[in-house]
Amino acid sequence: MEAALQTNVQNCYHCGDSCIDELILAHDKAFCCAGCKTVYELLEENNLCTYYNLEQNPGINGKANTSDARFAYLDDAGVVAQLINFRNDSICKLTFYVPQMHCSSCIWLLENLFKLNAGISESTVNFLRKEISLTYLHQRTTLREVVALLARLGYEPDITLADTDGKKIKKQDRSIIYKLGIAGFCFGNVMLLAFPDYLAFTGGLQRSFGSFFGYVSILLSLPVLFYSARGFFTSALESIKQRFVNIDVPIALGLMALFCVSLYEILTGTGPGYLDSFNGLVFFMLIGKYFQQKTYDSLSFDRDYTSYFPVSVTVLKDKVEESIAVRNLEVGHRIRIRNQELIPADAMLMSGQAMIDYSFVSGESELVEKVAGEVIYAGGRQVGESIELEVVKEVSQGYLTQLWNDSAFSKPEKQSVATYANTAGKWFVIVTLFVAAGTLWYWVPRDTDMAMRAFISVLIIACPCALSLATPFVHGHTMRVFGKNKFYLKNTAVVETLAKIDTVVFDKTGTLTEPSAAEVSYTGKALSADQERRILSVLRHSTHPLSQRISENLKDKPLQVDNFQEFAGKGLSGEVSGQLVRVGSAAYLGIPTDKATDTLKTTVYVSVDGVVLGYYTFYNVYRKGLKDILGELKGKKIAVLSGDNDHEEARLKELLGQEAALVFNQSPVQKLQSIQALQAKQHQVLMVGDGLNDAGALKQSDAGIALTNSITNFSPSCDAILDATAFDKLSKFLAFSKKSMNIILATFAVSLVYNVIGLSLAVQGLFSPITSAILMPISSLSVIVFATLSVKFASRRAGL
Repeated sequence: MEAALQTNVQNCYHCGDSCIDELILAHDKAFCCAGCKTVYELLEENNLCTYYNLEQNPGINGKANTSDARFAYLDDAGVVAQLINFRNDSICKLTFYVPQMHCSSCIWLLENLFKLNAGISESTVNFLRKEISLTYLHQRTTLREVVALLARLGYEPDITLADTDGKKIKKQDRSIIYKLGIAGFCFGNVMLLAFPDYLAFTGGLQRSFGSFFGYVSILLSLPVLFYSARGFFTSALESIKQRFVNIDVPIALGLMALFCVSLYEILTGTGPGYLDSFNGLVFFMLIGKYFQQKTYDSLSFDRDYTSYFPVSVTVLKDKVEESIAVRNLEVGHRIRIRNQELIPADAMLMSGQAMIDYSFVSGESELVEKVAGEVIYAGGRQVGESIELEVVKEVSQGYLTQLWNDSAFSKPEKQSVATYANTAGKWFVIVTLFVAAGTLWYWVPRDTDMAMRAFISVLIIACPCALSLATPFVHGHTMRVFGKNKFYLKNTAVVETLAKIDTVVFDKTGTLTEPSAAEVSYTGKALSADQERRILSVLRHSTHPLSQRISENLKDKPLQVDNFQEFAGKGLSGEVSGQLVRVGSAAYLGIPTDKATDTLKTTVYVSVDGVVLGYYTFYNVYRKGLKDILGELKGKKIAVLSGDNDHEEARLKELLGQEAALVFNQSPVQKLQSIQALQAKQHQVLMVGDGLNDAGALKQSDAGIALTNSITNFSPSCDAILDATAFDKLSKFLAFSKKSMNIILATFAVSLVYNVIGLSLAVQGLFSPITSAILMPISSLSVIVFATLSVKFASRRAGL
C-alpha cells in the first residue's frame, strides 16, 4: 500500500509528469517512460546534467503524444519535397531552425539523436544560427517521426508556411527592443523620483515623500531586474556552470551589488540607494548591445557570406549559351551542366545521360544514374557528357556555402589569433574581478559611498569585448575587400592562413598560362567538316581550358555523344554516330614518344576510330603581369607542378628565377605527394591550380586557390576561388592578408589603452557607474569603427 501510494505521488525527473501509467526507477530517480530515462542517461553519461538546473523539469515527455497528430501534414510527399535539401535511395538531408537551444547540453543532446531514433544517421548543430542539420534514413523512419521526436524533447523546429512554399523568411528578434523600451521607461521615472536627492531646494519634498519615492523606485526597478537585465544574469550563470568566465560575469555582479545595496538602504532608511544608477546602467548597456548587434548584422560577414559565393552557370536561351551568376538563376531556366560541373539548384533532367556524383552532399562517391524527368538535387556533380536541366527550385547559395564548409572538406584545426584572443579575454575578466575586489577593500574603510561607486565602475567599464570582436571584424572586412576584387574565400579563417604562407606552388596549364589567349594551329591530315563536327561534339562536354580553346575554333552544331569519358591529365573519349573519337596527350593516344611531334610546344592529339589524324599545337601565352607577381613574391619559395613535359623549363626559369623548383609530368597523385613533402619540411604551402586535375593538391595544401575563367568549375577542395582576371593581384592579396593581421594587433592595442586608462580612473572613483555604462559600449563600437576604417584605408593603399 505504501509502495502504491509512493508510486502515485512520484513525478518524472526529466519531464515532471506524474508516473501514473508506468514507473521506471533508475539512478535513484523516477522516470515515466523509457524515453525520458534514455534522455537522462545520455546527458548523465557526458556530465551534462546542468541541463536540469536551468529550470524545473526542463525536459519534455519522451512518450509518443496524441498531439503529434498535428505533424500529419509531414506525411505529404509534396511538403517533404519542399523541406528536404537532398534525397537519394537511402538518406534525406534537411536543416531546421530550432529556437529552443540554450546551452551545451542542448547541443550534445541534439547531436546524439541517433541514440533515440535509429533512423537518424547524423545531426549537426549550428548554435549561433540555432539550426540543426539532419540526415535520416527514409526507409527506417519518416520526417514526421523525426520532427515529433524533436518536439517531445522540447526542440520543436520552427516550420512555417514559407518553408513549405520554398520561400525562406528571415526572422527578426525584437526582444532587445522590448527590453530597451522597458528599461528606458523605468530609468526615466526612477530618475525623476531621485531628483529630490540631488537638488537642495527640494529638501522638504525629500523629507515628506523620500520613503514613498524609494518604494516606488523599487517597484519600477523590478521589471528591469527580472526582464531587461535577465540576459546578463543568465549568460553569467551559464558561463559559471560551464566553468568559464565571460564578460557578463562582472556586469551581472555589479548590477546585483547595486540593486542589493539600494534595496538595503531604502528598506532600512539609511540612504536613498542607487536605483537610478542601476536602471541607467541597464538602459545604456542595452543601447550599446543593440547598436553593436545592428552593426554586426549589417556587416554579417561571418554568419552570411553567401553573397560572395561566385559559382556561375551556363543558361540556354533560344539554344544560345550564356553564362550567368547562380544568384540570378530562376525556376524554369534551362541550364547546361558539363563534365565535373556542380549542379547549383534542384533541377529536372531534360536530356543527356546523367551520372551524378553526390560525394559533395552525402560523402558517397558512387555515381547515381538519372533518366529524363527525374529531379537532380543541388550539390551533385555531373560525370560524363554534358546534360540539359530545367530548374525546379530556387537556388540556395546558403546551402551551397554550407556544403563548401562541410567537415569533409575542412583542414585540420590550428591555433589562431581568435583562439588566443578568447583566452586573453577570459583572463582579462578574472583580473578585472580581482581589481574590483581590491578597489572595494581599499575604499570601504575610507568612504563607503566612494567604495560602491568605484567598485561598480570597475566592473562595468572593463571591456574585453574588443579582443573577441577584433579578429572577426577585421577578417570579415578583408573578405569583403577580396570579394570586390573577385577573390572569394571559403570563410574568415582562410585570411589568417594566407598571412602565414611561405611557399607558393603553381600548376602551369590554365594557371600560369592563359589558354584563351593561346594561338592554336592544327597539323596533320586535313579534317573534313564532318570530322571537325565530331571532334567538337566530344570537346564541348569538357571544362578543361585546352578543350574549350579548341572548341572556340570549331564552329558547328554538335552531335549526340555516347559513352563520354574524361581522364584527368590525359584526355577525352566519346562515340559520335558510331565512331570513337579520342582527344588528348600523345601518351593517352598511344603514340610513341619518339613520334610525338614538336615537343617544344603543348600538343593535343586527335584520333577517330583508332586512326591518329593530327594534333593541335598551343603556343603558350603566360598570364598578364606574371613577372610582376613573381617579383612581388620575393621571400617566398616558388614551385611549379605541371602535368606537361619540360619543353618550357628554360622559359619558366627565366620567369620564376633559378631558385624556383620545377617538376614536370606530374599526375594528380604526384602533385598531392609533392605538397605533403613540402609540408613535412614545415612549410606553409599555398597551391594555385585550376580546380580540375589539382583537387587533391588543393585540399592537401594549407590554403588552396582554384583559378578559373568562368567560375563554373567550383571545387569544394579549395579554400578560395580566384577569377582569372584578378590573377595579377595575387601577391597583393597575400600581402594584404598579412596587413590585416597587423590591424588586428593594432585593434588589440586600442582596446588595451582604453582599458588601462578606464580602469585607472574607475579605481580612483573618478567615474560614476552611469558614465562607465556609457563608455563600455562606446569602446566596443570604437573597435568596430577602427577595424572598418583601418581595413578600408589599408585596402586603398594596397590598390584593392
